[in-house]
Amino acid sequence: MTILLQVRGVRRAFRRGWGRPPVVAVAEASFELGAGEIACLVGADGAGKTTLLRLAAGLEQPDAGVIRIAGGPPHGVAARRMIGFAPREAAFPPACTVREVLHYLASCQATGRVRIALVQEALDLSGLGAAGERRAATLPLAETRRLLLAQAALGGRRVLLLDEPFAGLDAITRRDVGERLVRLAGSGAAVLVSSSDPVGLERVVDRVLVLRAGRLAHSAPAAALLGGRVLEVILDAPPPEPPPGFRLTATGLETDLGRGTAEAALALCRAHRLAVRATRVRLRTLDEAMLEPDEVTAR
Repeated sequence: MTILLQVRGVRRAFRRGWGRPPVVAVAEASFELGAGEIACLVGADGAGKTTLLRLAAGLEQPDAGVIRIAGGPPHGVAARRMIGFAPREAAFPPACTVREVLHYLASCQATGRVRIALVQEALDLSGLGAAGERRAATLPLAETRRLLLAQAALGGRRVLLLDEPFAGLDAITRRDVGERLVRLAGSGAAVLVSSSDPVGLERVVDRVLVLRAGRLAHSAPAAALLGGRVLEVILDAPPPEPPPGFRLTATGLETDLGRGTAEAALALCRAHRLAVRATRVRLRTLDEAMLEPDEVTAR
């Protein structure tokens, strides 16, 4: 697999004025992303996700560390032709249609029929084929997210950096946008998305990067990080203290099964005289990965 994005020991802090300590947005981050991969950068608001994406896109310079796009610096000419960046907040000219916005952006890459073809391809891959003549600044949120995706992918960009592309979307639109990202990855693009609310993205991503207070707490294949089984136990009345290895939830208890069995875990519940109403076993989710203790895993 060809490595398209490399981040090694990156740090970025912002000065706040005389006598005030700097704000460390990214304290340390190291990871790689290959062609055809989708990685999800998860973390709470303020964890440093946007700063890390901007660093990878060459829009910010790191204070320390190295970033490479297909082996070259992100601000180089070759890298600029490969990177597609979509910010979280959109800012489109109020008088321009969706098609006109993309035509303007495509004018930096091609002219004539080639430019027209690039614009139509971007409209189709983002699901905006029927919205080309609408005013870009008045689009509802779902279509705005699609236009940002079209902007990033325009011209066959191979490294897509998308800041919160699922924020505010309903479940149906999230699923559709996720499927479009999978198709882009299938064409050979490396896709890095950020999310502070990653519910439902487990089936899309190949790799999970958990950013916590500017530090990369986890970096692992999704199958390894999310493959664990969780036993949920619904109780008639929750106990004051959970049995060893269990966690209290709104409806009862839950525990990571690991290599154990649900029967053994339920036996422990019975030993503590808990009235079990129902149980189920499920796989771990991305939002649970956000809360895991720090442990960065090598690629």
